[in-house]
Order: sequence, then structure tokens, then C-alpha cells
Amino acid sequence: MVHKSFKADTIIDILRYRSAETPEAIAYNFLVDGETETVSFTYQQLEAVAIGIAQTLSGVCDPGDRVLLLYPPGLEYIAAFFGCLMAGVVAVPAYPPRPNRSLSRIQVIAADCDAQVALTNQTVLAGVRRQLAATPELEHLQWVATDGLTETTAGKWQPPTIDGETLAFLQYTSGSTAAPKGVKIVHSNLMHNLAVIYQCFGHHDQSVGVIWLPPYHDMGLIGGVLQPLYGGFPVTLMSPLMFLQNPFRWLQAISRYGGTTSGGPNFAYEFCTRKIPEERLELLDLSSWDLAFNGAEPIHYETLERFAAKFAPCGFRKEAFYPCYGMAEATLMVSGGVKGAPLCTVVVDGSALTENRVVPVAGDVAEGRVLVGCGAAVPGHGVAIVHPETGVRCPDGEVGEIWAIGPSIARGYWQQLELSDAAFGAVIKDTALAPLDPETPSKYLRTGDLGFLAAGQLFVTGRLKDLIIVGGQNHYPQDIERTVEAAHPSIRPSSVAAFAVEVEGEEKLVVVAEVERRPRNLVSPNGSEVLNVKEVIQSIRRSVSEHHDLLVYSALLLKPGGIPKTSSGKIQRHACRAGFVAGTLEVLPD
Repeated sequence: MVHKSFKADTIIDILRYRSAETPEAIAYNFLVDGETETVSFTYQQLEAVAIGIAQTLSGVCDPGDRVLLLYPPGLEYIAAFFGCLMAGVVAVPAYPPRPNRSLSRIQVIAADCDAQVALTNQTVLAGVRRQLAATPELEHLQWVATDGLTETTAGKWQPPTIDGETLAFLQYTSGSTAAPKGVKIVHSNLMHNLAVIYQCFGHHDQSVGVIWLPPYHDMGLIGGVLQPLYGGFPVTLMSPLMFLQNPFRWLQAISRYGGTTSGGPNFAYEFCTRKIPEERLELLDLSSWDLAFNGAEPIHYETLERFAAKFAPCGFRKEAFYPCYGMAEATLMVSGGVKGAPLCTVVVDGSALTENRVVPVAGDVAEGRVLVGCGAAVPGHGVAIVHPETGVRCPDGEVGEIWAIGPSIARGYWQQLELSDAAFGAVIKDTALAPLDPETPSKYLRTGDLGFLAAGQLFVTGRLKDLIIVGGQNHYPQDIERTVEAAHPSIRPSSVAAFAVEVEGEEKLVVVAEVERRPRNLVSPNGSEVLNVKEVIQSIRRSVSEHHDLLVYSALLLKPGGIPKTSSGKIQRHACRAGFVAGTLEVLPD
């Protein structure tokens, strides 16, 4: 990683070391068009640009202030992120606003973290300014376009006074716009997690990264941007849009640049398997790819099998698959296996699993559900399976909530003490499970995910929370349900359920909505009141796409009272999902 005599407490120390030791080495290569048009940063160039941004920030804000980062994927975003760290301010990555889209999410994040400055480029800024009149809550921000800054001299820059406990950035969870949560990542969290990723992934100075993941979230930022810098090896990046437009670009980049480390959520492998034509396989050489990580959403054994079979002629080896588990609240990685080891799988009874029981199935795999292990807890960390209501450790053979502990666990949620205490302050009630060592806190992170431990591995079975994960991104059903309620006047308030179902190895979004007893959208060819079901469903699909960038796999309308609810009136999403899968919901015909 670095010379043994060099002590690094922060990622800034690593950048300065790289710039001094290998100034001309390429740190980042960005494929502008996803294929051939490239721009790059050497370590020295990155440090110089970041220092210039840090000097600008020192003149407009104080150490510890929060600074929004609003850039498209690319080198400008990376430089701005490091510029914030080198100024001692707190970076707040966020998706840049899209043309003709609301600034509401940015507005909510800015208000929650009390940001005073927003960094962006001139193109994005021009678009934002056209919308500021309608968003007065953002007018107080000092907007700085970093591509318009004049060069400054590095000699004027003074390193900030920071240490391992200094807040580095806020990682906002992607699901909720009504109540966003900014995960507080300090420098020691980063350094611990980067060290375990480096160790578990078997990285070295000859590794080569290829990453298309969004740089605004933990996997793309920490695994795709910061890990290569930490490990001292180059990475080729592309916009996730380039991948989604044509997944061949991802594998083509691995082939062209000799990528050794790359990966993404399960859907990415499924997407490649389905969309890349057979005639293009002869153009690929994937023999260099020795670690294909898979995380951020449920891992499907069938997807891995199909991908490995299709791309074996291109040199892809099934042993390269590296299932892992993590989340923003743990900086990134929580568990992972042994590099190069065969997949660890168990076949269990699916019906028993819904009752939180692990019942192995012998014989025909088709009779059970194949689960893929996500390895053991990363070095220096621990995971426990705990009953979510009692706080008591679950016995073997029982599914419970996954709790995690260790130095990579974040410092809570920004300005949300009650939520932080509930999520980050969990204590196992049976004292038989001791802390990792006497100096390790005994408080655990409640992940909200369900799973069990077997064969030395963590198996993730579902979500205690009603999160919807599509395309590797988390979405809170409550947010989608609010959008659907407002999509059309015929939809009954507080009578919408949003959930995900698995369709051929991918999670898809389903929306079920009740209509008003006297719907307001009527066509009356013969004087009778008739609901235009197709128009309502089109409105639902359009609204969900516009507000959440999601495609609705299926939208169904029900009569009043058709959605299962508790006695207190709460939507029973699991019952809705079961009814959808079983085909027992009484759906209005279109």
C-alpha cells in the first residue's frame, strides 16, 4: 500500500504521499463517452487542483462547514471532494440536478446539513440559476463553479488541523426525500474500511480498477474512487449512464484496460447477460478480471451462473465472483469472502425462510431456495444475528436482524440523535457475546437487514425495513406511495402500497393503489360513471418515473378496501406482495 515508515491518518495523507512519490502516475482515467474519449488525472495534478479548490473554500467558509457537491460523474467531482477534505470542510455529495427536474431533493439535503456553499461546474450552475427563483431556500447558498477558478499556488495552502475523528463527509441515504439521513463518516472510518477492502480484495500496486458506479454513494465513492488511491493503482471510470445505455461498454473497458477489480449490484451482471449480443463476445478478453464484487442488493445465484456461463468464452472465471455485504452506515464493507474461493451456497426451504427458520433442503436444488454467502465479517469487525424485538442473539438455524460492530461503523446520523441512538446504539442483551476486545465499544449498528450465519459466512435473506432496492439503489416505499397518491385525483389517500418482486433474477417495482369510491376521472359514453383505468395507471407510471427515476413493472388499481391493512390502518406491504405473487388481489380491469 504505502511504505511501512509512512503513517497516514487520513485519506489526504495518502494523496500527498502519492503525489510526492509517484507524481506522474495516472490516478484516474475517465471515459467521457464510455468508450474512447478520455481525460485523466495524475496524482500530482489531482493534488494541485484540489489545493486550488481548498484555497477558494478557505475564503468563503470555516472548517467544519458543510459543502454541497453537485457535479456529473467525472474528474471535477473527484477534485472537489478532495478539495473539501483539504480545506477541512465536510463534503456532502449529491446527485446534480437534471434539466427540467425539481431541485427539491437538493433543497432538503441543503437544509438538513445547513450547507452554506455549493460546488459545481459552470454548466450545472447555469441550469440551477434558472430554477433558483422557484427555490428560494437555495438562494442563500454561495455557488462556486470550480471550472472557472484561476490557478493558485500550492505554497499558500496550509494543511487543515484534522485527525481520525474529524468529520470527512456526509453520505446521504438515497431512499427518503421527506426525512433524509446524513451518515457521518469520519476519517478513521474511511481509513479502517479502505484498509480492510484492500486486504480482502487482495489489492496491490499492479491492480487495475474499472468502475461505472455512481460516485455519490458508498460503493462508487469509497470502493471505486478512494480505494484505488489508497492502494496506489489506477482506475478507469465511466458515468453510470454510459453503462445503462450500453452495458457492453463496461466489459469492453475491462478488456481494453486489463481490469482486475470491478463489479456492481446483482442487476449489472443480469443486465450484461441479457443485453450483450452473442456476436460481440469475441471482442472481449476478460481473463485479467480476478475480482468481480457483487453487493448493494440481493445476490441471486442464478444470475451468477448465467453470467459465468455466457462470458466463460471471453476468459471470465467463476472464481472471480466476490459476493459481499455492506452499507453506508458501516462506511461501506461489512463482510466478504476469500478472494478466489468458490461461491459458498446453501439450499433452504423457501417457505420456512419466510417464517425466519433456516431449514436445509437435500437433493434437488429446484425444491429449495439457493442462497449465496457474503463471507465473514471483515477484519477487526463482527456481525451478530439478533432478534429485532427482544435484542437477544438468535440461535443457530434462525433468521434475525444483522447487527454489526467495529471501527468502520459511522458516527451516527447528522443532527438526528434519536434515530442515531436507535440505529447505532444497539446492545445485545445476552452477555455471552463479548465485544471484539476490551477497548471496542459494545454498541452495535442495527442494519435493518435479515440474515443468518452458517458455514462461517453471512447469508442475507431479506430486509426488516420495507426498503425497495432496484438497480442497486434503495428507495423507501413511503416516498413512492406519496408520489402515487398525488399522481391522479382518483387515487385514494393513504391507500397505496409499493413493494418489490423478483422477476428473472432482478427486483422490480410494483405499485398497488385503491381508487376513490366516487372516482373523479370519468368517461361517460352512455351517461354512466366509468373509471378510466388506463389513464390513471399511465399517470402513476409517469409520476414515479419523474420523481424517482424508476420504471414501474406493474401498476394495479383496486376497489376501496382492497389493500390489506392492520387494525390501526397501516398498509401491510408484505401481504400486498403475497397477494400480488399469488394473483389473489381483486384488480380492476383496464
